[in-house]
Amino acid sequence: MHLRIAHIYPAQMNIYGDRGNIIVLRQRSLWRGIDVDVDAIHPGATVDWARYDLCFFGGGQDSGQALIADDFVVRQGSELRAALADGMVMLAICGGYQLLGTYFKTHAGQTLPGIGALDVHTIGGTQRSIGNIAVTVDVPIAQRSCIGFENHSGQTFLGSGARPLGTVIAGSGNNGSDKTEGAQVHNTFGCYMHGSFLPKNPLFADFLLSRALERRYGHAELPPLDDRAEGVAQRVMLDRVR
Repeated sequence: MHLRIAHIYPAQMNIYGDRGNIIVLRQRSLWRGIDVDVDAIHPGATVDWARYDLCFFGGGQDSGQALIADDFVVRQGSELRAALADGMVMLAICGGYQLLGTYFKTHAGQTLPGIGALDVHTIGGTQRSIGNIAVTVDVPIAQRSCIGFENHSGQTFLGSGARPLGTVIAGSGNNGSDKTEGAQVHNTFGCYMHGSFLPKNPLFADFLLSRALERRYGHAELPPLDDRAEGVAQRVMLDRVR
C-alpha cells in the first residue's frame, strides 16, 4: 500500500509543533509497511489535488496566515474544495481550519473569504482562548477523549452543513459558549487542537489513515501498535485538565 500526503504551507503554518502531525502520520504508516510520500505545498505551487489521499494544514501566526491566505483561496481553493468533496481526507488546525470555512471577520471589521469546504465562519475577538483543551470527539475510535492545546482569538460558529468534531470537556473550543470544538464534513476535519494533536491522540491519527486507505484501496488493514506510553500520557493530561 502507498499513501500520498500533502502538507500545505509548512513554512508559514507550523505553530506549536503542528509539523508533528505529519511526522506521526508518516511514521505510523511506515511501521505498518505502508509507503508514504509527503509533498510540501508552497505558495505559488500548481497542485494536482486528485493524486493525494490525505492533506494536512496547520496553524500559524497572523502574519504567516496573511502571507498565504490569498494564494490558498485564489490559487488552490476551487480544486482543493473539489478534492475534499470527492472524499480526500484532511485535517486542519486553527488558522488552517478557519480558512476552510466561508469567511473570517476580523475584530477590525474586515471580512476575509475562506474556500467554503466547511460550513463554518469565524469572528475575530479581543480575548484569546489559551490553554490545554480536552474534547470528546464524535468519530468511531476506541479512545474518544482527545487532548490538545488551544491559542486563538477567533470564535468559530457552525452552520447547518457541518457538525462538531466533538464536545468540550475542558477549555474553550470553537467559541467558548456552545461547548463545541472543531467541525467535520465527510472526510474533512478541522479543530483548534495544537500541541501537536496527533502525537497526543494516536488513535485519531489511525482513524485518518484508515479513511485515506479505504478511499484509495476500498479497505484498510492497520495492525495495532504499542501505544501504552501515549495512553498513560493522555490519561495524566485528562486528569489534569478535568
